[in-house]
Amino acid sequence: MARGINKVILVGNLGNDPETKYTQGGMAITRISLATTSVRKDKDGNQQERTEWHRVVFFGKLGEIAGEYLRKGSSVYVEGSIRYDKYTGQDGVEKYSTDIIADEMQMLGGRGEGGGGGGGGGERAARPQRQEYSSSSSSAPRRQAPAPQQAPVDDFADDDIPF
Repeated sequence: MARGINKVILVGNLGNDPETKYTQGGMAITRISLATTSVRKDKDGNQQERTEWHRVVFFGKLGEIAGEYLRKGSSVYVEGSIRYDKYTGQDGVEKYSTDIIADEMQMLGGRGEGGGGGGGGGERAARPQRQEYSSSSSSAPRRQAPAPQQAPVDDFADDDIPF
């Protein structure tokens, strides 16, 4: 029997600074609020924006990286799975929560992007290379493979082909 797929992909901006806590065993757990905005036109042709807020949780090394490098307003790409939980609050009422459990993250844009400051002169700071992080056992950042080199083109005429 086929197994199901639980996959979430989000690209958005942080609504606040990450909150990182550590378990007794030393594992990092970082939580963020991520905003995604969609735009559509209503029946009168006016643009309508809708912003959804997502609770995203990072564990382990990925949690440490998210807590260290992400800040309020940062743009980020997140892949993970959705988790629904039910629990009883302190007041005895059943409560529900929906979290995205991240297993991959890619920071988009540079630090301080969109912020003020910086000099005049029309100079732009070099944009840092995008890095992708994964919750896999490797502690090194995952990077996309370089584009393959094109093979050299042989110059020959159609008359040289023997068929």
